[in-house]
Amino acid sequence: MNAASEGPVGQYFASIRAALAGFETYLGENSPAGGQGAGAALMPYVARLKASFACWENRIGFIDQFRISRAESGFPVFQNVLELENDRQTAEARLAAMPEADRLRADMVDFILRQRAFPDAVQARIAERLYLEQIVKGEIFSPFVLPETVRVSVGRETRRPAYGVSWGAFDGAGTLPLIYLATIEDSSETIVEMLVTPEGTLNPDVEIPLPVGGLLNPALATRFDDFAAKNSAYSLSPVTIATSLDRDFETLHPKLLRRVVLGPFYCAGITENNEKINGILSRVRKPNEAWLFTWTVQDVFSKAEQPARRGFFSSTPASQQFHIDTDNLEAARMGVSQFEKHALVPHEAYQALYASGEAAAIFGDYKVHVISGNQVVSEV
Repeated sequence: MNAASEGPVGQYFASIRAALAGFETYLGENSPAGGQGAGAALMPYVARLKASFACWENRIGFIDQFRISRAESGFPVFQNVLELENDRQTAEARLAAMPEADRLRADMVDFILRQRAFPDAVQARIAERLYLEQIVKGEIFSPFVLPETVRVSVGRETRRPAYGVSWGAFDGAGTLPLIYLATIEDSSETIVEMLVTPEGTLNPDVEIPLPVGGLLNPALATRFDDFAAKNSAYSLSPVTIATSLDRDFETLHPKLLRRVVLGPFYCAGITENNEKINGILSRVRKPNEAWLFTWTVQDVFSKAEQPARRGFFSSTPASQQFHIDTDNLEAARMGVSQFEKHALVPHEAYQALYASGEAAAIFGDYKVHVISGNQVVSEV
């Protein structure tokens, strides 16, 4: 039996699995047919996160070391993310040097029959093999997930190619998974000529096999990767990131930058990030329903573009004027045009929170989504 399947550790992994599965259900129900919405763009990153948790769960079977940010995000500390990334680079070589899983299971049975004892060492080897197989099998949520172009269109007013670009980062200081989605117009002459027809539509003769690894413009793809890697920290506000992008790339024009912050995650008896929430969750009868998962969507968008100025002695590239909602103190503090807070909670946990009389105080300005079975009921 896997060591992670029992006690508080098992409860934590079962709860986060249920939370991420519920989040996937919510995203699926809130994506239009054809999978072109923001929810569909988030799905690959949720899959990466699920794969990472599956790896960590197997890792505990042979290395009894796993820490989460109990008092902050409720997610694993950054060291676990780094170790997983390091093991990913050596997983295939380590697997090749190990006996096959069937051989290890046969050794386990043989040891039990001959020694009349449980073969802890063999069990640890099986857990290690399962861990390495999981790493090789699925993409994990790395400290930085490289950008890719997931959508291409043409700006209605500018007639420039517009890229939908996504990337991810696991913030070490906040121990929070972050997902970035951006709409960026490209005024590079060669790209405009290749992708946009004289009528201002996307050139149907150019095949674009989406998703494309990196920015669609190959001349800027490496620079853009480097920019995203250096400018994805949670401590940077979305408007700071968007402004830097606008300044650093003369022919790239960010029209929208969206950051999805996953967490905090609350789990009864394990996390300590909110005493009131944890106290109420501890009354939930079923441990696998005693959790609360939150996320925040932060948007900053361009309200206008300052045209480029060409002079005899100097020139100024086009620049974006980003909207910040100064009437909303929290939006101003975040550095965003708008934001939404969401909370996903199992039905039984929601009943406990509601019965406590604290639901309004706990959820405040959150949009609440209650999961029951395979369905999510929103705005309860």
